[in-house]
Amino acid sequence: MKSSLTLVVLVLLFLILAGCAPGANQSKGTASEVAAGFWLGLWQGFIAPFVFVVSLFKSNLNIYELHNNGAWYNFGYLFGLACFFGGGGHGSARRK
Repeated sequence: MKSSLTLVVLVLLFLILAGCAPGANQSKGTASEVAAGFWLGLWQGFIAPFVFVVSLFKSNLNIYELHNNGAWYNFGYLFGLACFFGGGGHGSARRK
């Protein structure tokens, strides 16, 4: 009973996270006035591992925003990736 409930919760969590994946970039190859900044970079960095898996099956999916404002988007993207993977502070914890 407990294992089937765990499986249902994991499947629902996966479906919810899969719904957050971005679609095809309609702005690719066009001039755009709105550039992605820090906050969009942070979000896209956080969901990048999920989008990468989906991009293996869909050829028109990008994991990096083409129209970004440069350094702030890159910083947000890398920070989002670091947050997803736990940063790096785990290795510095004192062990008993």
